[in-house]
Amino acid sequence: VTGGAADQGRLDLDDVGPSTATPDDAAADVATGDEGTAEDGTDAPGRVVRVVPDVAAVARDFDYLVPTSWEDDGRAGRLGVGSRVRVVLGGRRVGGWVVEDHVVPPEGVDLRPLARLSGLGPSPELIDLSRWAARRWVGPVVGFLATGSPPTVVEAVAAPPAPTVVPDADARWMDGALEPTPDGAPTVVRLPPATDPVPLVMAAARRGDALVLVPTSAGAARLAVRLRRAGIPVSTMPRDWAQAAAGGIVVGSRAAALAPVRDLRAVVVLDEHDEAYQEERTPTWNARDLAVERARRAGVPCVLASASPTLEALGSGRLLAPSRAEERAGWPVVDLVDRRMEDPVRSGLFSPTLVPMLRGEAGDPVVCVLNRKGRSRLLACDGCGELARCEEHRVPMVQDVDDRLRCPMGDDHGRPVVCDSCGATRFRNLRAGVARVREELEALAGRPVVEVTAETDAALLDGAGASVFVGTEAVLHRIQRRVARVVFLEFDQELLAPRMRAAEEAMALLIRAARLLGPRSDGGRLVVQTRQPGHEVLQAVLHADPAALVAAERDRRSVLGLPPFAALARISGAAAPEFMARLAQADGMDVMGPRDGAWLVRAPDHDRLSDALLAVERPPGRLRLEVDPLRA
Repeated sequence: VTGGAADQGRLDLDDVGPSTATPDDAAADVATGDEGTAEDGTDAPGRVVRVVPDVAAVARDFDYLVPTSWEDDGRAGRLGVGSRVRVVLGGRRVGGWVVEDHVVPPEGVDLRPLARLSGLGPSPELIDLSRWAARRWVGPVVGFLATGSPPTVVEAVAAPPAPTVVPDADARWMDGALEPTPDGAPTVVRLPPATDPVPLVMAAARRGDALVLVPTSAGAARLAVRLRRAGIPVSTMPRDWAQAAAGGIVVGSRAAALAPVRDLRAVVVLDEHDEAYQEERTPTWNARDLAVERARRAGVPCVLASASPTLEALGSGRLLAPSRAEERAGWPVVDLVDRRMEDPVRSGLFSPTLVPMLRGEAGDPVVCVLNRKGRSRLLACDGCGELARCEEHRVPMVQDVDDRLRCPMGDDHGRPVVCDSCGATRFRNLRAGVARVREELEALAGRPVVEVTAETDAALLDGAGASVFVGTEAVLHRIQRRVARVVFLEFDQELLAPRMRAAEEAMALLIRAARLLGPRSDGGRLVVQTRQPGHEVLQAVLHADPAALVAAERDRRSVLGLPPFAALARISGAAAPEFMARLAQADGMDVMGPRDGAWLVRAPDHDRLSDALLAVERPPGRLRLEVDPLRA
């Protein structure tokens, strides 16, 4: 028996679930082969394989015999590194992956035979990459192996696609993006929001089989449709796993970083800044970083494209940027509405400058963004100014659609709209929620307004009979057509968010909005209401100059010792205090906290961070360990 990495909990990624048998497989999972051939230890073992069981609580590899009957029926010939198998472990049958073949087992160990050959799994190269990822993000390797496996049993790879001539596309200044770099580092392409990424993807396809990552499954599906129309064979992950393994272009979201690609020749990551590439469950791995390492190991070009590249991306490779004229053309016109001179209470959400923009032409589509839900988020008595707060939880109460005050932390019945201090029944909204804003917008704009949520069906919006839409940032993902205006009603909360990456997250929202507006020549306008017009994020967008934001962020993080100038981990959970007490003995670690029940651990680089975290014996109890935490 060989040991494995310390168990860090089960991984659940995208659409790929745990790698267990299907109902049909389970029904057929009877004892097969020579179950007792070597268990008495009297016979010399034959072919032996090493298996990683798909059991979160078991962080070890085990050796198993290949039954002699498999040689007779051909299964032994199909078995190899990466194969998915069923084995007996602890008295029950579980799934697993063959990670080594023709193993020499330790002496004196009685070996059980494999119970079943289930189908294909990740290639040897992806198994090695999964082991690297498990160490990099301090988690169990089984989760990465599951992500690299087909979602259903696959016994054979599909037929290879017919040879295809990829049509030329006008990549203009992006032509050199896929030229190999001397040190194998990626090329970072600063791609303005309105610039079509398809020519870049087609340039990758001309090199041969390529892997293309897109932040969302919907975006991957749209890209695949466009490539197929150009006559390029495309597999969409995870549905087309067997087809992807046969060759062609492979397109997918986060989980596709571990997709099979027959003869990998190029890797492209679109919108590398998008936080959708990072898994929120532990281990908190990032598909961009995994794709960069995969390309490096394969010795193929890797392109990281973004309208505003992250510091992590810029620190990993060379930058390829458009001319100033081309970059400006790829951004819409930006209007910053300075609200510093307005009364913060009486002026509400709609500045005088905004009203004519909202009314505009009757058919001009307008999208308004407000990252709050509900009808009202902060109410004050109109008579005495007392805030409406829950007496039990001491949090602001919200006004529901039936004009009753309710506690957001749990209140089924609510109470009448009456001030606890003076008894008045009139309240004013200091911070209106989306539902209330929709009502006010409809009166102000003089036309129907549709509220858009994360649950809204995007296909229904085109026929909604309205040209004004309002919602949280989800509205930017649900609207699929060009609009004339995108208005951020209150953007300062994004700029002031108490998070390390607040500036990059705010920039990502503006990039998404800019895509709805199209290029500068289309005449769309991005409107931002703010009391911080000089903020580097807003100035970068105003001047279509993301480099200005990069310079400011680099200086700030360098001074504070934040990534990419250090490596961070966030540790929380019931077992965290004991874990941190053990970690305190590690050299070279800076520990901050606890704050809100969590600690931040900082190391000079990821190798030393992983070494320190893996060296600590995990105490019993719940422990959440986030490497590269999104919300730090």
